Parts: sequence; C-alpha cells; structure tokens
Amino acid sequence: MLSRPPRLNACGFVAHGIPQFFLLKKAIFRVEKHKGKYMSEELILKFVDPQPMRYGENSHQSAVFYRDPTCTEASLATAKQLWGKELSYNNIVDADAALEMAREFSDGNAVVIVKHMNPCGLATGESLREAMEAAWAGDPVSAFGSVIAVTRKVDLNTAEFLKGKFVEILLAPAFDDDALEFLKNKSKDIRLLEVGEIKKAIHCKVYKHVIGGMLVQDRDVDTYEKFECVTKAQFPKNKEDLARFTWLVTKHTKSNAIVMGYEYKPGYFQVMGLGPGQPNRIDSNLRLCQPRVRDNVARMEEAKAFFDENGKLINEAGLKELEKKVFGEVVMGSDAFFPFPDNVEAAHDAGVRYIVQPGGSKKDDLSIEKCDEFGIAMVFTGMRHFRH
Repeated sequence: MLSRPPRLNACGFVAHGIPQFFLLKKAIFRVEKHKGKYMSEELILKFVDPQPMRYGENSHQSAVFYRDPTCTEASLATAKQLWGKELSYNNIVDADAALEMAREFSDGNAVVIVKHMNPCGLATGESLREAMEAAWAGDPVSAFGSVIAVTRKVDLNTAEFLKGKFVEILLAPAFDDDALEFLKNKSKDIRLLEVGEIKKAIHCKVYKHVIGGMLVQDRDVDTYEKFECVTKAQFPKNKEDLARFTWLVTKHTKSNAIVMGYEYKPGYFQVMGLGPGQPNRIDSNLRLCQPRVRDNVARMEEAKAFFDENGKLINEAGLKELEKKVFGEVVMGSDAFFPFPDNVEAAHDAGVRYIVQPGGSKKDDLSIEKCDEFGIAMVFTGMRHFRH
C-alpha cells in the first residue's frame, strides 16, 4: 500500500510516532480581525490512517504519514503505487512538489523533474515524449535520481526514454499497459504512482509546523494580478506565452529564484536555466542560472559543430555567438522584486532582453530606468511568489 505523504504543501502533515488515531494538539490563536477575517480561537486538525515511512528526512529519523480524509483532489494521499520500493519522507516531499508544479500545466503535455523540491527540468511538448526529452535536457546531471511528474497518461514511447536513467519516482495520471510493463522490467526499485486526472490547484488552507506552533495560510493558487509592461520597450506578443511559462516555473522555485525559460519549438517551452534557493538574488542569477544556460547551449544541436569528436571546444567565438542568441530569446523570471538594478545589469550583460517579475520595490524606478537604458522589456505581475 502506498505510504501517505507529508502535506506540508497542501493536504497533510508529518508527525512522529504511530498512534491509532491522530488528533493534532490544539493550536490556540487569539481571536482578532486580520485583513477583514476572523481567526478561530482553536485549530483542530484531524488526520487518519498512520503509515510509517522507511525513515525520515535522514536515515536516523523516524517518520509517519497521516492522511487528510477531506482531500479529494489528485494527491499522494489518494495515489496508487503500482510498482517499486516503499516511499521515503524525501520521496514524498519531492513528489508532492512535482505534482503541485504539474497542476500548473495540466492543460497540455508537460513533464516536471524535481530534485530537492526544485524543478531542475520542466517542459511542455507536442507529445509527452517530446516534453520528457526537453525537460531532461534542462539539467541532465541533476535529473539523476529525480522525481518526475507528468500531466498525461504514460505511453511506451515516453517510458522508453527513461531506459538507462535512474529515476526515483514517476508520477502520472495513468500508464498504458505496455509502458507499465516496460518500466517494471527497467527497474525493480522505480516507484510508479498513479494519481488520476491532474487538474488545476484548488483554494484551501495549508499548514506548516514550527516548534511551539502552527502556521496557517492560503494555498498559493493564484499566479498574477496583472501583466503590465512598465518599460519603454514593449513586451512582444510572441513572448507572452513564454513569459507566463517562465513565471509559473519561477513560482515553484525556491527563493531567491531566477529562472530563464526558452521556446525550443514554436509554442513549446523548457527551462533553460534555474537559479534556486540563494540568500541573494544576484547569486541565483550569475552563479547558477546563467552558467546553466551556457551549459545547455553547449549541448544544443546547433553547438555540435563547435566541438571536435573528443568534445574539445574548437570554435569558441561560434559558441559565444550562439549563447548570445539564446540569451536574447529567453525570458528571465524573478520570484520577487529587484531592490537594486544589479539583476537587470547582469541580465543585460548576458544578452537577456525580456524580464518578468512582480514589482513592488520602493526602488522599482531604478530597475525600470536601467531596462530603458538597455532596451529591455520588463513586465510586472503584481504578485510575489516567495517559496521557503
């Protein structure tokens, strides 16, 4: 039976020990009006069906999952495990993050590849196989030992792409019989999870335990309040879909986040660079995201002519020109506003021409002025998406 997930994100909670019935200790809140709403004096959460994990976040920690009996959407709590080893705490946390991202792209073929709750690969495609290939290409090193969520039934062609690749979990609405058989023969350990139809996220409360208390907030379902170009250079209509794709990926990347999305084929997009989880945003940009873009450019079909048969670079100027071309076509996303124009400057130095960010800094004008100086088009969404 499938171990149940710790829904730090949507519909559940991890606790230690295995009581027969779990009733969360009452969390007492002062009754006061907050943003027009009254909070309850007591918070009582009921979770049931305790199931032990293999271990917790680390092997010396024990862990248990309790199911939220009120959760009705596709989730790990309602998934069927069709194959593979027992789930661990980390498997479940990553799979939940992957599923949350997949919900954002549930209207088409999309593949989400997650490591440590970050989308090291994410792409849409004309077919699921194409999306899988494009997502994997976003960071093939990090994809090793990853958790993958897909938005459509897995067919044999998609499953065959994973031959020779180590994947912890493949999560999907369903599996074709021949795809399922292939994956079972591929590995005795890969965990295959069937979650049913994946739909857009629904509004609900989410909970996070801290020592001595419980945080309660609205689930981060909404995406933006506006899509407003704030620069002299207008945001091209043919870049708006890419900007929205990039913004959705940015929303699900650990803060401070910088993401660069790329249209690898007309109407289909992939993560070309990711800079997650840094204490400052300029490091996310310069030390993580931009180098990842350059690595990916070097693996592009167009770059093969710049290397000899042993993989040695023989045409540095040609590679640099291709890098500049790709940077000029990506959209760069930032999960929060720029307090200084340094990220705009770093983007310009790489050749980036399009930026999407929430805005809201007291110094927005400095970033706008710098964009105008460089001819960069920048959109404000009006909605920040910190993720801790």
